Amino acid sequence: MNNLMDNVKTMYRVIRNNIKMTTALLLTSLLLSGCTGMPKTVKPVDDFELQRYLGKWYEIARLDHSFERGMNQVSATYSLQEDGGVKVVNRGFSEIKNEWKEAQGKAYFVDKDNEGYLKVSFFGPFYGAYVIFELEYENYQYAFVSGPNVDYLWLLARTPTVPQAVIDKFMTMSKARGFDTDNIIFVEQ
Repeated sequence: MNNLMDNVKTMYRVIRNNIKMTTALLLTSLLLSGCTGMPKTVKPVDDFELQRYLGKWYEIARLDHSFERGMNQVSATYSLQEDGGVKVVNRGFSEIKNEWKEAQGKAYFVDKDNEGYLKVSFFGPFYGAYVIFELEYENYQYAFVSGPNVDYLWLLARTPTVPQAVIDKFMTMSKARGFDTDNIIFVEQ
């Protein structure tokens, strides 16, 4: 009888440990991949050419968020890494601290390398979505970019200013996709 009870206790511990391990793995997986989705209303551009996208982009407009709050003269520079990924250098001037701030990260394609859908990380293994949902294809002069949900939105351009028609298109397309266009910030360059 003692052997039977010992065997039952051992099986219970094994099952409990397996459930804990499975739960931990599932939660870790969700944390590491949970931010690489995209809003249901957003579709990444096709026929994307990374080589043409590389270089410096100016942030024209954005929805405010904690990691860029109070920043102006914001730019992003993209270059190839040896592993085929993209080196990301975001730079901006903090009006609050009266100093330049810079963050370096890395980005990789999520699905296909001709689709404007990447995951970007500035914090170790944690990635967030970078979804290009509109792109001026002829010369890659502007891009509309979403994050994993409608709280993250950017208008990027190769020049510090863009024509009003581009801003109007950005506002219209963003509003139609559920972004809060009333809270868009236009960045001083």
